[in-house]
Amino acid sequence: MAYCLGITQIDPIQYDLLFERFLNPDRISLPDIDVDFDDDGRGRVLNWVTEKYGQEKVAHIITYGTMATKLAIKDVARVQKLPLSESDRLCKLIPDKIPDKKLNLPNAIAYVPELQEAEVSPNPILRDTIKYAKMLEGNVRNTGVHACGTIICRDDITDWVPVSTADDKETGEKMLVTQYEGSVIEDTGLIKMDFLGLKTLSIIKEAIENIRQSKGIVLNIDEVPIDDPATYRLYSDGRTIGTFQFESAGMQKYLRELQPSTFEDLIAMNALYRPGPMDYIPDFIDRKHGRKPIEYDIPVMEKYLKDTYGITVYQEQVMLLSRLLADFTRGESDALRKAMGKKLRDKLDHMKPKFIEGGKKNGHDPKVLEKIWADWEKFASYAFNKSHATCYSWVAYQTAFLKANYPSEYMAATMSRNISNITEITKLMDECKAMGIHVLGPDVNESNLKFSVNHHGDIRFGLGAIKGVGESAVQSILEERRKHGAFKGIFDFVQRVNLSACNRKNIENLALAGGFDSFPEIKREDFFVKNAKDESFSDVLVRYGNKYQMDKAAAVNSLFGGEHEVEVATPEIVAAPAWSDLERLNKERELVGIYLSAHPLDEFAVILENVCNVHMAELADLTPLQNRDLILGGIVTGVREGYTKTGKPYGIAKMEDYSGTAEFAFFGNEWVEKKNFFMEGMFLFMKGKCQPKQWRQEEWEVKINSIELLPEVKEKVIEKLTVTAPLSAIDDQMIMEFSSLVKDCPGNAELHFLVRDEDGQMYVNLMSRTMKISVQKGLVNYLKNQPMLDYKIN
Repeated sequence: MAYCLGITQIDPIQYDLLFERFLNPDRISLPDIDVDFDDDGRGRVLNWVTEKYGQEKVAHIITYGTMATKLAIKDVARVQKLPLSESDRLCKLIPDKIPDKKLNLPNAIAYVPELQEAEVSPNPILRDTIKYAKMLEGNVRNTGVHACGTIICRDDITDWVPVSTADDKETGEKMLVTQYEGSVIEDTGLIKMDFLGLKTLSIIKEAIENIRQSKGIVLNIDEVPIDDPATYRLYSDGRTIGTFQFESAGMQKYLRELQPSTFEDLIAMNALYRPGPMDYIPDFIDRKHGRKPIEYDIPVMEKYLKDTYGITVYQEQVMLLSRLLADFTRGESDALRKAMGKKLRDKLDHMKPKFIEGGKKNGHDPKVLEKIWADWEKFASYAFNKSHATCYSWVAYQTAFLKANYPSEYMAATMSRNISNITEITKLMDECKAMGIHVLGPDVNESNLKFSVNHHGDIRFGLGAIKGVGESAVQSILEERRKHGAFKGIFDFVQRVNLSACNRKNIENLALAGGFDSFPEIKREDFFVKNAKDESFSDVLVRYGNKYQMDKAAAVNSLFGGEHEVEVATPEIVAAPAWSDLERLNKERELVGIYLSAHPLDEFAVILENVCNVHMAELADLTPLQNRDLILGGIVTGVREGYTKTGKPYGIAKMEDYSGTAEFAFFGNEWVEKKNFFMEGMFLFMKGKCQPKQWRQEEWEVKINSIELLPEVKEKVIEKLTVTAPLSAIDDQMIMEFSSLVKDCPGNAELHFLVRDEDGQMYVNLMSRTMKISVQKGLVNYLKNQPMLDYKIN
């Protein structure tokens, strides 16, 4: 039905997608209708539905928020005036889970001795807090509105269910909300529809617009070929960062092993990559590549298991096979699917004899039927809905197609839709670097509001991503550029742009972010030079622009004047002292959120990537690091100092590397000894250990044992570089290129060459006795880009 109406482009007959999952004569419950729209279009759809069917016939669904265990304690403690420290202590005693029991306050008290003591405490306030929290836990605390659930009724909603009103967060207007929550709505005879906003659809839409603007191609995403070689090559290489559903590290690993070659492979991986069925993925891969035989318990099962190499992956396969083997009706097969998925033991026990008897009538061995039923019971509870897997895999395939064939346009769209998520933007920029796509900083002559693609295929940072530069300022710049072309320089910019929309602060932020770097006459720091009147050059610039625009308007309106008669002396640009690289990059980062034109740690990248054995982002979870010796490095980006309740000094230092940030706490004499290292902008090389805390052995910490300055250890921590190469890779050109690089990098590290034969059976270790080198980033990048060369540091 959805296919015939054009709601989906997936042919249900081709992929064995069953209508009886949605509706059949034996189904008692109403179907669940979910429709995905792009984020921008969802609001328009809701408005259209309200206008189409009438405001009194459309309602959102209420949600009830209840008092959870910790919230009940906090609420009661506040009313009881229990000290905040004691309230926090009680909440921290609540475990995250209790083995084999539901997490609630009575069970938590039985599980935690300290809570038992609090329940019978001589302190009446503490005792009553526990008493009343037990009484209030689970009670309704507040109401909300379901994120996507909507009811559409043929009559007025009030004829069927009680309603209330709530404020629409987007428009501020009142909207109808049912007083029954979603789980009760079905019992009233009404159908709940979920109108979902899917960011991926917005990314696809934006990528298509980027392609139109940069290449002049109008792409119909629903007509892209489903057998595109570049797309399957992308999947087979595991280059799926930024694509839908397939971008996790685990999924990338399995894709490289699977080497998907058909759309059915992608559907199966989408269904299998989740807790439970994930265990079957290695077997699935081995069967595809012929390392294990594809076997069917009964030969006729090949009809529905061929695409998944003999493994039952989908709920629909159970339904189809029950009809094929035992003559189940369509309704019965759906009831079987539901019973297995929800582990309804009574229903399964009732249906099993019918399956065995039906199979026997069709000439199948009862023992084999028993095995099939046992396999289904084991796996069917994990089996996934093929309709969902197919539709989501098609959307995923579309994103992979765009990334494989229009990489710059797709990555620009992906970054635009994550513009406020700096962590995601950083990850996507790293992926662009790996793909050979340059991400350039903002530029008033080339950037748009969002990320865009220039005529060289590079991605330009969007002006809208700069903090303190509002959309109205950006639109005024873009509108002027569209009307009269690129800006010739900074004076031309202030002469033309609307300075009411793009004010002095906007211009300063554009300058700090590098938006005017393409103008050779002025540097970032020049905007902030003060004159004798203590005015910054940006003040002078804006005043000049306003004067020019006023005189121009007056000349145009004059009876005798004209545009060419506007003469306002341009102010002199006073060259400011150059900022250090670190100062310039920090200011850039304040405005854009990330280091864009470079990174202050670039000088030490080789050490951070090859000598350090742990990165800052990994310290968020210490479990994999327990009892390990750690080597780490980075830049100090913040320090907080203070004194504990007992009067001891402490310091908390925030450090950053390429992966992210981490904090390190030091107390007492340790802080006094080490505090001189922790000043903002210091580059540090640290060694330590992940060990249990001294007074709380169940908790872990990173204990820093030694600290050195990265610039001072730069030459001594890298002792040796070993380059491994097959004999066939060593030719005159390679020798010339490598020699040129190492001659430019004299230092203290030994240089070894490990030459091997083509079979990797014999090695010759050659050491340079006359030359020692400094292992620089340029040399490492050269080695990385030589597919036949491997290298090892130390």
